[in-house]
Amino acid sequence: MAVPGREQIREAILQYVELPGARFLRALKLTPNAVTLIGFGFTVVAAYLVGSGWLLAGGIVFLLGSGLDLMDGALARLTGKVSPFGALLDSVFDRLGEAALFVGLAFYALGAGFDESYLLVFIIVLFLALIFSQGVSYLRARGEGLGVFSRAGLMTRTERVILLGIGLLIGQIFWVLLLIAAVSCFTLFQRMFTIRRELDQGG
Repeated sequence: MAVPGREQIREAILQYVELPGARFLRALKLTPNAVTLIGFGFTVVAAYLVGSGWLLAGGIVFLLGSGLDLMDGALARLTGKVSPFGALLDSVFDRLGEAALFVGLAFYALGAGFDESYLLVFIIVLFLALIFSQGVSYLRARGEGLGVFSRAGLMTRTERVILLGIGLLIGQIFWVLLLIAAVSCFTLFQRMFTIRRELDQGG
């Protein structure tokens, strides 16, 4: 299922954000792998801020780190430094960065003074959002290993990052996590059956 306007939005981001940012990073003589690690560092700082209860500051730093993450691939293509290891490094630290933020959210919940019932629901929703999000990303990687290159699904990493950032900025992270958990669960099965269909057609 294609989301209307998604490709146009991604093309606009590539043209007006990724490429200008990549040119700026090239002028600073940063390598794509260095940008990947710096972006991860931003995410870890964001996780610390969120865990300390500073959601707004954490949201700003998280979006800055995510912006850098957008640019490492563009920088690699711009500088001719695309490599299998660079792609691997990017994928690994994307997952680690996302997991770090969820750990920060768990610490935030534990220290926020929620009543016991709400805290239990928050932690369950948090873990479901993390599990289904990682499952969606795993399916893409597993599909590529089987020769199927698919970004199918309503809730890809781009949408998750944007929603998490917005949720932190406006202080409504529980509802964002609930949305991510529900739609990522749907996306997981959506992507699974898309890969199955592609494999059947290829066979």
